[in-house]
Amino acid sequence: MTADLFTELSREAIGQAKEAAATEGYFAADANVAVDRSTDPATVTLRVAPGPLARVSQLNLRVSGPATSDREAAATIARMRREWLLPPGAPFRQSAWASAKARAVATLAANAYASAKLVASEARIDPQAATADLDVDIESGPAFHVGDLDIKGLSRYPPALVRNYRSVAPGAPYSLEQLDQFVRRLNGTGYFASVRAAIDTDPTHAADAPVQVAVIEAPPKRVEAGIGYSTDTAFRGNLSYRDVDFASRALQLYLDTRIESKLQNASLRLVSPPATNGWSASTFANVERTDIAGLITQAGAVGARMSSLDERNQWQYGAALYLDEQKPFGAQTISSHALYVDAERAWRRVDDLAAPTQGYNALVQLGAGVPGASTRGFERAIGHFAIWWPLDRQWSLSMRAEAGAVLAASREGIPSTLLFRTGGDTTVRGYAFESLGVKQGDAIVPGRYYGAASVEATRWLNDTLGIAAFVDAGNAFDRMADFRAAVGYGIGARVRTPIGPFRLDVAYGEQSRQVRLHFSVGLSF
Repeated sequence: MTADLFTELSREAIGQAKEAAATEGYFAADANVAVDRSTDPATVTLRVAPGPLARVSQLNLRVSGPATSDREAAATIARMRREWLLPPGAPFRQSAWASAKARAVATLAANAYASAKLVASEARIDPQAATADLDVDIESGPAFHVGDLDIKGLSRYPPALVRNYRSVAPGAPYSLEQLDQFVRRLNGTGYFASVRAAIDTDPTHAADAPVQVAVIEAPPKRVEAGIGYSTDTAFRGNLSYRDVDFASRALQLYLDTRIESKLQNASLRLVSPPATNGWSASTFANVERTDIAGLITQAGAVGARMSSLDERNQWQYGAALYLDEQKPFGAQTISSHALYVDAERAWRRVDDLAAPTQGYNALVQLGAGVPGASTRGFERAIGHFAIWWPLDRQWSLSMRAEAGAVLAASREGIPSTLLFRTGGDTTVRGYAFESLGVKQGDAIVPGRYYGAASVEATRWLNDTLGIAAFVDAGNAFDRMADFRAAVGYGIGARVRTPIGPFRLDVAYGEQSRQVRLHFSVGLSF
């Protein structure tokens, strides 16, 4: 390097330092360079005094185009302004400025105005006052409506299979949330290894915008084996087989066997893809043996079910024949059977179906054991409710309540699967799995009623890791007058994952006077 080039680069370092400081919001930075040529090689010292940090003083966020006269778009525009990432008073940084503009456009484009774009933006900086006045202009473009699907990548399955999983009908206003839901449905079917979908954002196609869907089909057959441990049922091994193109008709066949310390079962399930009306039919058969809380149960069931496709507003109808034999330690063996029919409705109003942080879930099931086809006729009702509240960025609160009742003169003659026990990782912590119920001989047997509730507060240390404190209460019983809530409380670790919350809890059961470790992943709702 020549001496002249060395001197020139040293001078340029001053301007580069000021530019670097400006990108972080320091527009009045002062810099100087000192060169010590007595050393070999020479020593260059760059000193920077950043000065005051510029903060946003004013914000003018304007939207033009058809969205301004659309009542439904008004809420989106209001949210875009409310969630703007650089509000007055915030430090102005170049990266935050770019992110804020991109976020604002994406918020508007995630709804009907898919071709929304940034048409002008300006940040006027006053270095002496350390202020930034922001102007942003966004053009909404026309409102988009969903057209037909343009599907690529199919060889084994017909296009109707993909179309029947769609979340909105042709002609409906475009929504990125609905499109993501469509992709999640297809990814969860087992038919495909990869699914991508996007709307054609050409404004000339706004009235009937094609949805371009690209899929990669997955191998239809799959065998899985595993071993594991849970704090509810201890050690287990499982073997399963899946064929999602059974008989070359896109029927989904599932065979599953589980051997656990307290529970052993085998099941078969056959699920048809949804029809054009959005309903899917399934049939199932299973056998099970359990040895829990002094009660040995041998049970079998065979039945059929219809389920709607809409996960957030889901209906299910079913009919099943249950066979059951209960052997309580120290009491008489009881055999029963029931032809059970039921209807179920679920409402899921949460921000994320797998790992909710805000909103609520509710479920109601009503059913009956058909007289004459059952050892004893009866009616059955179950209700579940769960709610999640983010109190602020660090604290969240969740509550859960559930209850069930079997209306009959006695529980004798009613299969244990349709009665209730509680306690364990996802119900009343501090107690062993299904250890809360009706005392009979030396065993705990299911009762005709149950109720459980939980309150949990979580302090989030960052976006994924938190510490929780909780109180659970509940029990299963045979008469309303016999209800005595078993209370458990404790603390635990929380980790947010794509498949749902990871929970590791230490709980104390007041009734059992024991400290128990509980581990669970995902939602049991």
